Amino acid sequence: MKPITRIDRKLSVHMSWWGMEQVPDFAADTTAEKIKRIAIAGFDGINGFIPQPEHEAEWREQLAQHQLELSVNAYPASAKDMEIFLERAVRFGGIPFINAQVMTPFVTGMEAEALLGAIKELSRQAGIPVYVETHRGTITQDLIRTAHYVRNLEQLELTIDFSHYVLAGEMRSIQPEAEHLLQQLLAHTSSIHARVSNGEQIQIGMEHEEAKAMLPHFDRWWRKGMEYWLQRSQPGDSFPFVCELGPPPYAMTRHTVEDTGEGTMVELSDRWRESLLYAERARRLWECLV
Repeated sequence: MKPITRIDRKLSVHMSWWGMEQVPDFAADTTAEKIKRIAIAGFDGINGFIPQPEHEAEWREQLAQHQLELSVNAYPASAKDMEIFLERAVRFGGIPFINAQVMTPFVTGMEAEALLGAIKELSRQAGIPVYVETHRGTITQDLIRTAHYVRNLEQLELTIDFSHYVLAGEMRSIQPEAEHLLQQLLAHTSSIHARVSNGEQIQIGMEHEEAKAMLPHFDRWWRKGMEYWLQRSQPGDSFPFVCELGPPPYAMTRHTVEDTGEGTMVELSDRWRESLLYAERARRLWECLV
């Protein structure tokens, strides 16, 4: 087995642009102000979307000014969708990788494998890596079928987001059968989306009592994914770690009438603070690797 080394490799921590939605302190910020906050906080990049043509110049200017990368998300339902998206990504330029949620949850077996293979080939031709996210409601709908895909498609590169499988499997604890399949997926780690599920909610606050039982599992999965990636990587490569805490209804809320008398939904956790904690956690895990 190839030894693990971090020499000439880089951890690249991205902040999710989606995760910036509805953050109370940032609600009135302009795009430029949000990008500046992300840069000042020490992130290496932003995981978001290809800017609309009328906003492309502003995004290019802000990214260059703050020396940030822009990775993007795609939602193809066919190879043609992926091809069109890749053409847009190539035109914008400078995109280090694409995270793909393949929106065909009812396509399985050989048809699904053919689509994943076509996406891989289109990615190669465009010169932009495409990582397929482990995400419920998509082609990687469940753990068992995704494990089947990685056994049949050696080159399949994944964005690991196990919160979806922990939730879908109602994993209040991790059974050996589940762990065995999760480990098969980790061998294909090309990026990580950071979020913790407790098996009942998709996203719980890192500092919530419920997170304490699950965080050690996510820590070891993230670390193992990094190790697998390091074994496959080459000098100069970057490993993306995206802090992706979604706004309500992803984020848990409570209903209060105290403040306005009309009823207000208030988030139970501070997503910006927790994003910073996830970034710090990723850097610690990375530094602990040989």
